[in-house]
Formats: sequence, structure tokens, C-alpha cells
Amino acid sequence: MKPLTSRQLKQLYLRFFKEKGHAIIPSASLVPENDPTVLFTTAGMHPLVPFLLGQPHPLGRRLANAQKCIRTQDIDEVGDETHTTFFEMMGNWSLGDYFKDEAIGMSHEFLLSKDWLDLDPERLSVTCFVGDGDAPKDEEAAGIWMKLGVPKERIAFLPKKDNWWGPAGSTGPCGPDTEMFYWTPNDIPAPKVFDPKDKRWVEIWNDVFLQYNKNKEGRYEPLRMRNVDTGLGLERVTMILQGKTNIFDIESFKPVIEKIVSLSGQGITEGNRRSFRIIADHMRAATFILGDEKGIAPSNVDQGYILRRYIRRCVRHGRLLGIEEDFCRDVAGIVIDIHKGDYPELEKNKQFVLTELDKEENRFKETLDAGIGFFNKIADGKRAVSGKDAFLLFQSHGFPVEMTKELMQEKGLQISASFDKEFDEEFQRHQELSRLATEKKFKSGLADTQMETIKLHTATHLLHAALKKVLGPDVNQKGSNITVERLRFDFSYDKKVTPEQLKQVEDMVNEAIRKKMTVIREEMTIEEAKAEGATALFAGKYGEKVSVYSAGDFSKEVCTGPHVGNTGELGHFRILKEESVAAGIRRIKAIVAPEPEQKYMSH
Repeated sequence: MKPLTSRQLKQLYLRFFKEKGHAIIPSASLVPENDPTVLFTTAGMHPLVPFLLGQPHPLGRRLANAQKCIRTQDIDEVGDETHTTFFEMMGNWSLGDYFKDEAIGMSHEFLLSKDWLDLDPERLSVTCFVGDGDAPKDEEAAGIWMKLGVPKERIAFLPKKDNWWGPAGSTGPCGPDTEMFYWTPNDIPAPKVFDPKDKRWVEIWNDVFLQYNKNKEGRYEPLRMRNVDTGLGLERVTMILQGKTNIFDIESFKPVIEKIVSLSGQGITEGNRRSFRIIADHMRAATFILGDEKGIAPSNVDQGYILRRYIRRCVRHGRLLGIEEDFCRDVAGIVIDIHKGDYPELEKNKQFVLTELDKEENRFKETLDAGIGFFNKIADGKRAVSGKDAFLLFQSHGFPVEMTKELMQEKGLQISASFDKEFDEEFQRHQELSRLATEKKFKSGLADTQMETIKLHTATHLLHAALKKVLGPDVNQKGSNITVERLRFDFSYDKKVTPEQLKQVEDMVNEAIRKKMTVIREEMTIEEAKAEGATALFAGKYGEKVSVYSAGDFSKEVCTGPHVGNTGELGHFRILKEESVAAGIRRIKAIVAPEPEQKYMSH
């Protein structure tokens, strides 16, 4: 076993797959472009959605990378030995090339070969799909593992909830997976028989075999193009290689923990360990969100809400550790220093990161004590804390509803079945946001590829081009979010957009639609794309070749797709709203409709 740092492990993984014929692609943004079902990139597959669905990738059919990810569904488990909300996922993909035999063989070789990680084969176990009425038992995957030397007793067959991936919605690509587990106690030999319920077996890698398509009738049909999508958890495997028992002791976390210990002036104990780990994880997540190319800032909606939740939870747990002074920027500075070599955007956006952290920390600290006092008054009265109470805490003191739930758990109070409904009703009544709608976006999955979504994605390109023509060439996309109902487009601009300018933009987009311009896709290098005048965001985030989509002579942009074939398919473009969302960043919400709307809505 090789005691590698996380960065060394990352480099070794990419070298292994490069030698196996894979093109190395860069990490994409934390905010997915092509998947309206999620707030954040939860796996390396999100940037590859169009290619998993059949679009040719400019770099070929074998790909690998390290992808920065956030999974909010793990937030309640942060503080244990292996869970974080932010993590790096190593992945390799086959787009209709190799399948189970080669994928499992490469996973086995990288983990156990003396030339690579040299892990102990006596500590490895795997799971496979048990089969049901939709698809058969995955004897093929199990048979491959056994041929490679994994004994039958170390292979467990589990149902869909454990060993099946997708589809995200009611239809789409999906298939069984095989997951690799490693026995972590250094001083205890691994059992001969694998029990997946034993938490000492830690999942480290997952090979997904996308071989079915679930149709509208709910039947699972074999896919013509079978794909492989894998994910290896960088922090978990680093923990194993370094002989640690929890991920917070690895070299990429240790300086962060040490900084928090120094700020608190107290050592780590059984009673306060969870607070140290929550701050370390959440501040790392917040730093990466703020440092992302999309320029996300704290807010009460979508990604901004999650970011605000992370920062405010850090501040509260800092107070539990006795940290009274501002500390978020100090911890974030350590995170940036550790990761800026692999993610230069952190250093580039450092001032934005630190400024937003200062603003959010001070904003929350002003009401934190009063909010906790209000909560204690309710809780000490021995009555249940209702969803309405939680909304008052949010509205008056800035407490994310999840923080109120956490306080209730610490007090031993039950969360009633009507709690969330009461909170949501209050939210709706005050025209804030719908927590129910937001929660739906926390689930990962393949993108919604309905035609409405594809039309709106193409419309964002036309909108981007029109904004540059009307407001000036320095206008650049800072983020986008697409649902089947509407598009949301964030862009850099430091002035208020006038109603006349918005009307001009809207008319320009509709004129491009009326011209029924053909949308074409070309492959070229990023230098060639820029030479041809293509808009290319997020410099340094592209591979050797890129896809460039052009709508006549109106729009040319580097993008992964998907798009309509002709602008005439879009219908009528209509801007619903324009507003400021952060310093120097504006937001447009718009729709496309079959028939022209009679009334234009300005901001």
C-alpha cells in the first residue's frame, strides 16, 4: 500500500487511465449546465450528460478526470469518519466503447496492482445487483470479479436501492452497478464473509453500467450504446492509503482542522469533535462554491441558499467552540492555499470569497444570539417547535430551517409530521421560495432532456449574444439554470439594465428565431474557436478539442449541448424579469412559447 497524498493519488489515477487510452478532461463548474434536476454537480457525469446520451465527445470515447462535487444529502452525516458535503470524485467513462469486463478489470488493477495502489486484496469486497422483475441478477459482473480472484463470500448481491443507478426522472438511461468496499480497521483482520451492513467496510469506488433505457411505459429496454460511468472517492481512498481512520486526518484536511483548533483555543474531545469537522467541511464547501467560475453568492434561493446554510452553520458551531471573533476568512484562506494548485479559480476569486464570507458572517452574527434566545424560549416552554416558529426564526433571525431542526434534535424535541408543510406554507405566503421545489433539486441524475429544456438551452445562447450586442462585449455569462418552464441567466454587468435595453435584447433574440437559422456543431481546438470569435467561458477548463455551436452568424459559443437544429423551433422568446443578484451580476428569467405573448413584462 502506497502512503500517497490526495494530490499524488489524483495524479496517479489520471496517469493510469491515460495509459489505458483515456483523454483527461478538466473539472467542470460546481453548477451544472445541462441538468436542471440538481443545484450542484454531484458526480463527474453531470458535465458529460449530452455525451452519455449519444452526442460524440470531441476527445473520443474514453475519458477520465477529477471533478469537484457537492452532495447536500450527506449533510446530516458530516461529523462521522467518512462523510463530507464537498469532495473530489475521480472518474473514468466509456462512451459506447468498453463495458463490464474492461471496466471492472481496470478498477481491480488500479486498486490491487503493485504498480499502482497495491491495496490488500484480503480487505476488498464488492456488491452487485441482485436482479428483479425489470432486469436480471448481474451474474456477469460477479463472474468477472471471481475470475480476478475475489472469493464468492466477498460478493454481496443487493437490490435497486443499493446497486442500481438512474434514471433521474421517470424515463431515461439507467443500469446496475458494482461497488467496491475496503475494510478500514488497521488492527483487525477483515472477516472472510462480507457483510455490507458493517460500517467498517467503506465504499471507495462505484462502476455503473448504463445498459437500459426506462421508457414511458416503465419497461427497461436494452440501450443501443452502452456506457460506463465510474466514481472513486479521492478523500476516502487517501484516508486508506495513509492508514487513517477518518478523512479529517488526511493532509488536505489536517491544516484546516488545526486552524480551527487554534482559533478556538481548545483541543478536540469526544464532545466537540463534530463541531470541528462540520466547520472544516462546510467552510471547504463554501470556499469552493464562492470560488467557482459561476460567482455564486449567499442568498435565499437555490445554490445561494445552500451556501448561506453552510456559512451560518459554521458560525453557529464556531460559537459552540467558543470562537467569538470573525473566523470564516481565516479558515477559507487555508482551504485556498491547499487547493489552488489544482483549482486556480480559488486564488483568482480569492477576494470575492473572503469579502462574501465577511459579509455573511457579520450579517448572521448580528442576529445569532437573539435567534438562539428566541428558540430557547420556545423549547424551554416544553412545547413543540412548529414550522411557523421555524419560519419566524428564518425571517427574523436568518436561521435556515435545517439549523432549527438541528437545534431541536440537540434539545431532544420531536419534529412533527406537519413541520415542513407549515414552514413551506409560510414561505409561500411571504413569496420567498418553495422549500419543496428546492428539495427536488437535491437528487442527482441524468439531465431532463425534454424538448422544452433543449429549446431553452439554445435560447440562452441567443440571449447571451444579444446581451453582448446591446450592453457591450464585456458582458459574460456567470451562471445559468434551466427547468422545463423557464431559463435563468446570470451575467456580468455593473449597471441597471433599462426597460428599453431589455426590449431591444428580446426583439433581437426573436429576430434570430424568425430567421430560422440552422444550428451547427463543430469540433476544434479552443484556440481555433477563439480565433473564429466563439464565446469561450472559464478559460483553462477545456480539453484539447471542444464542441462549438453556431446559430447562423448571430451566435457562436463553446458548449457541450444539446441544442435544437434550427432557431425557428424555439417559438417566441419573452423576458419575464431582470434583477440584480450580487455586486456586478444581473439575472434574467425568460421563457419560450409557441405563440407570441401580447404583453411585455419589464422588471
